[in-house]
Amino acid sequence: MNKIYKPIVALLVGLFLMAGNVVALPQEPTAASPANMPEAVEACMAPASINFSANNACFLPAMGLFVVIDSVDCAVDVLGRTADAWTALGRYTTDVFKGRHDLKNILRPKSVITMGDKLIVLASAQTDSSFLAIIDLASVSEQIQPVAQVGFPCNAFACQVNELANEIVVLGKNPVGYDINTVSLAAGIEGISASSKFHYHVPKQSEVIQQADPKGAGLAIVCIVVVFLALVIIVFIMNFYSSTIRKVQEGKPTAAASTDADVYAAIAAALYRYQEEQHDEEETILTIQKVERAWTPWNAKYYNMNHFFSNRGK
Repeated sequence: MNKIYKPIVALLVGLFLMAGNVVALPQEPTAASPANMPEAVEACMAPASINFSANNACFLPAMGLFVVIDSVDCAVDVLGRTADAWTALGRYTTDVFKGRHDLKNILRPKSVITMGDKLIVLASAQTDSSFLAIIDLASVSEQIQPVAQVGFPCNAFACQVNELANEIVVLGKNPVGYDINTVSLAAGIEGISASSKFHYHVPKQSEVIQQADPKGAGLAIVCIVVVFLALVIIVFIMNFYSSTIRKVQEGKPTAAASTDADVYAAIAAALYRYQEEQHDEEETILTIQKVERAWTPWNAKYYNMNHFFSNRGK
């Protein structure tokens, strides 16, 4: 039978694979009107999605620059290639933390991205504080100063440029959810300004339960059922334990029958007589003698008194 079924199964699998690989014939293209042409071009150029990730470094082949984040010193270094070596052309410090002890408030660089000849630096602290700085890579100095800067009240960790909406999207988080901040590029990259902020509150388990059961009837029923089941299980456990102990005790051999009281009395009398015969008879003669002791001044009360009080009246 297996020899018959195997070819049939193989044939069915082949038919399904052929059916899955069939591609629909393309339709004839329709003439697009001039009014719909920009929308069609924009839809084709629009990216399917914008992926957010923190970039610790980036490379600009056209300018020959390499940008890297130094998280220890809270700085961004711009490196240039000369011959076969990389040299530091400039440094942008996001926060000076010398002599400070509030480590959670230090603004550390999180991500760097490029837009033309401009560098976008995202710095954030562990608390709800972050900012976005724009650096002009065309004029790099030893101590780089940003040409524009804007802050956000959140813990940001990634940013990306949305060219279709002409804005920069900054993604952050807070203790209760996520914050999405947008920076407008309408006035140019050197005239950035925070345009909008969206907050997504991650619902807690208690909030989900409250939304599903606003009056708490279901929660009360669940609690009662759980307690009742726990009590029933405890009763079964105790009954099983007591029956097991009873069976174990019944299986033990019974003690021998009790001996008569006369036998116990005889044994006790024999033991007492034996212990009495072990000692010799001794005469009860008192040998207490009174010993006369000589007088000694060590315990004389007279020497313990203060002579000042005795000679006071003289």
